[in-house]
Amino acid sequence: SAKQHVVRKFLRLTSGHNIPVYLIDPLILGLVDKDIEQIRSSPDGPSPECKYFCAPRDFTTFALLDKTWKHEVGLFRTAEKMGFQWLKIINKDPRLDGMDDLSGMEIPLHYIFKLASHAIHLVVFYERSGNFLWHGPLRLRQHMDRKFVPFRKLHFGRYPGAYEKPELLLVSIDDLKVQIPKNPSSFLEEMSHSRFLECRYREARAFFQLYPDDASPDAVEFRKKAKSLLHLAALTLNNLGVKFWLSSGTCLGWYRQCNVIPHSKDVDLGIFIRDYKADIIPAFQNAGLPLKHKFGKVEDSLELSFQGESDVKLDIFFFYEEDDHIWNGGTQAKSGKKFKYLFPKFTLCWTEFVELKVHVPCETLQYVEANYGPEWKVPVKTWDWKSSPFNVQDNGVWPIDEWDNVIQIY
Repeated sequence: SAKQHVVRKFLRLTSGHNIPVYLIDPLILGLVDKDIEQIRSSPDGPSPECKYFCAPRDFTTFALLDKTWKHEVGLFRTAEKMGFQWLKIINKDPRLDGMDDLSGMEIPLHYIFKLASHAIHLVVFYERSGNFLWHGPLRLRQHMDRKFVPFRKLHFGRYPGAYEKPELLLVSIDDLKVQIPKNPSSFLEEMSHSRFLECRYREARAFFQLYPDDASPDAVEFRKKAKSLLHLAALTLNNLGVKFWLSSGTCLGWYRQCNVIPHSKDVDLGIFIRDYKADIIPAFQNAGLPLKHKFGKVEDSLELSFQGESDVKLDIFFFYEEDDHIWNGGTQAKSGKKFKYLFPKFTLCWTEFVELKVHVPCETLQYVEANYGPEWKVPVKTWDWKSSPFNVQDNGVWPIDEWDNVIQIY
């Protein structure tokens, strides 16, 4: 097959220059995953006929870890001698962006190698401080040939993406030795939810020009404790396999100023009620975070609060999905009054916050505006959770005979 021939030549090119690429093509990994046990147990591959690399497609996708190779001109010279045409897509390195420096340094994000009618898409992955891998978007410059390959069909590059570091497995498929993620189905699942949002450093700098950052010892200490609490909460929930995101003031801090809001006094997380597990409370208590209060119940308005170091607490709000909106509940302990906070529907994206890979709502602006209104850019130091949010509405009162169950304070 012409496709297999191009892949074989590309693997010869990369191995000749000691460049350790691995296969991330979703179409081929999907086929491989069905036969994974047979492929793992057979050093020479499952069968002589071309089953995987001959599948109909316009391109094959590989990955490269940036730190595992030097950007040698020699690679491209050899590629040209082998008959490949190639294209390099570069863009700014977001790891160098920060409050102090918006660097203009550019890095390679994608390479396309084309031979006859088939192309190889090589996606470059970079390590981020949150101990995960990141790839950038594929944005063509004006002078670039938009007909070089069918760019819109490429599986990687429409958005930046975030991934865990994969364990790799060397296998033989279609008589070709190639590295693949050890668990292809996990990688494919990750891929479908990999979209990454960068922190908005330019907007954060503009915000701090209007409202200088609080650098007092108390603010510095609170941020340190909040970061530590968020890391512990993420570790605990990730170990349970519970998906969560930055919510309320913690989400606002990330979106508005790329940092924890120093006067917020707590860390706020959201979890869909469908992801609730009974193990959550004991897991946090075992991690050294005692339960401070539990309001509501699983079927209605559940909310948990755990006591962190000093007076810093962790609030976990559970979200309920309706046909046209999502909401979380609130309970006033002394009166049994119930409140409801309405949000437009949203999906989850990855971001990097205080050196952690965490989820935020992809539609962050709508999420923040729902909670804080159109003036969300203006800091507010006095906040009443029962009346200040733009999206709050009364939701009745808990029956007195349920109070022992739905209002628990420790």
